[in-house]
Amino acid sequence: MTGGRYDDLADRLQAVVDDLDQIAFDQLREAAAEGQGRPPDDKRLTQARRAVEKAVHLLHGGSGDDE
Repeated sequence: MTGGRYDDLADRLQAVVDDLDQIAFDQLREAAAEGQGRPPDDKRLTQARRAVEKAVHLLHGGSGDDE
């Protein structure tokens, strides 16, 4: 199968990655402004981002073995 076949789906998932980045950044900025440490959801958001990013890579034709 070619990666181009799923480019539209991969692009939509990339938009989700971008949204997760923005949410995590906003939470980190708010926590820093309030003098707090790592936000409680930071680890979960990071894990979700990595999973979706891996899906993007796979849909673009990557093997998934290069991690």
